[in-house]
Amino acid sequence: QVQLIESGGGSVQAGGSLRLSCAASGRTFSNYVMGWFRQAPGKEREFVVSISWSTGRTYYADSVKGRFTISRDNAKNTVYLHMNSLKPEDTAVYYCAARRLGVATMAHPSQYDYEYWGQGTQVTVSS
Repeated sequence: QVQLIESGGGSVQAGGSLRLSCAASGRTFSNYVMGWFRQAPGKEREFVVSISWSTGRTYYADSVKGRFTISRDNAKNTVYLHMNSLKPEDTAVYYCAARRLGVATMAHPSQYDYEYWGQGTQVTVSS
């Protein structure tokens, strides 16, 4: 059974930092792309960043470029989202997701391409 378990959410003030973790289990993810999405109250779920597990290639949404960094630890089967210079508009539930490599291109991310999802972790940034 595939599981993606996020952790690391919390409340911070604007300008602060958080690190989210996504621990993946239940299958081999070497041919998968891992993504982070977020959903704010009353808004659509939006793409944040993705990483190819095998190559480490990444793709970022413009809204987080230069502030967020995705990384992976193959030995721990864990993906991290390092979030710096947080803004109130970053407030959302953050979800980890996985899709097969080749289902879509990195530059055209869509939540509908992802087959596995975590339960989400809340990030709240106060001004």
